[in-house]
Amino acid sequence: MEKTVEEELITFIAEKFKVSSHKIPHYLRWIRKYIELTGKTSFSDNTQDKFLKEIYSQYPAWQVEQADKAVTIYISFIRKNHDSNMKSLKLDNSVWKNVILNMKEEKRLQNKSLKTERSYIYWVKKFSEYSGSKIPGYVSQDDVKGFLTYLAVEHSVAVSTQKQAFNAILFLFRHILDKQIDNLDSVVRSKVKRRLPLVLSQREVSEIIRRMKHSYRLMTEIIYGCGLRLSKCLSLRIKDVDFQNTILTIRSGKGDKDRQTLLSTKVLPTLKKQIQDIRKYYEEDRFEDRPGVELPRALERKFPNAGKEWTWFWVFPSARISVDPRSGIARRHYMLTSSLQKSFKTAIGVSGIAKNKSIHTLAYSFAIHLVESGYDIRTIQELLGHSNVSTIMIYTHISRCNKLGVISPMDQLDF
Repeated sequence: MEKTVEEELITFIAEKFKVSSHKIPHYLRWIRKYIELTGKTSFSDNTQDKFLKEIYSQYPAWQVEQADKAVTIYISFIRKNHDSNMKSLKLDNSVWKNVILNMKEEKRLQNKSLKTERSYIYWVKKFSEYSGSKIPGYVSQDDVKGFLTYLAVEHSVAVSTQKQAFNAILFLFRHILDKQIDNLDSVVRSKVKRRLPLVLSQREVSEIIRRMKHSYRLMTEIIYGCGLRLSKCLSLRIKDVDFQNTILTIRSGKGDKDRQTLLSTKVLPTLKKQIQDIRKYYEEDRFEDRPGVELPRALERKFPNAGKEWTWFWVFPSARISVDPRSGIARRHYMLTSSLQKSFKTAIGVSGIAKNKSIHTLAYSFAIHLVESGYDIRTIQELLGHSNVSTIMIYTHISRCNKLGVISPMDQLDF
């Protein structure tokens, strides 16, 4: 089978100039940048100097030196081939596009959220750019190591960001390319910045809730009172609420597992009224014969009409019909996260609380306040759905910080 121009260039770089395999993607990136900036797929006078001047102020000296060497090799390659009609080394996205389409399908089969799907696709695109547009089947573990190190060293990304990128690439290798990744000891890790999560006191939580209105207040009470993430609260379904046992079932939580958490008795009357009030949206959808609400993908294939059943309806449905970005179906979704976030931010401002908090702070506060009330770590771990107890231990530290139990020497002075 005849080699492509890119494959010939890779061979030329490796064999003629003895460039190690993990550096070749960097060389290819510089060559593409040279072609992009100069418009030259063959050599002409002064283009190399112009290119180096263009990037000189944007990159450190060692990278400019690497770029210079890469372009020199490319020019040598062009001259060696003596083919003025040689096609350029523009990235052929077709193969990677197919990979990304396969990823989308696989993520949806696994019933992952749209947010997770978009995040994974973003990182795989970044990885494909980094790997110098290698054919997906040829990307290696060395490419993964180089990319993760590149994120830590060149972009100083946070630990969570580097981990997110790794998870996306791991998914690519395991589920799409059918390859394994191991021995990543040499990867430069992002620096762990120990930051304690900011929390609200119980008095502050009360002040905020008091200033929330309508269903936003109920959602805020559930997020704090049950220790939920924002998305898990908004995506609650009728079948998830057990009034008799005061339990909420959280579907597809951390690790894609269902779990149960407590349901505060204080919210029961308001929650019952909410469910009565939103029945009108359900009846309207059935009268108009609209498609049912979105279901977990496997269930939707097996029971296509289950989404029209009351038990699967949202507890906090949107008042409007919108088009599902995945399926293109016009149906009723749950309320937008931005609406609740905006209302929460307004309530903080009105309360006069001088803290820059997001609504996610409520779940942290839920855990802290349980620790301060003397509940054991394992119980809190189960309620929050954390797989590792070490994640919960940080809450005990914050609790000690907030609940000092120390009397200042000043308070012991007798004036």
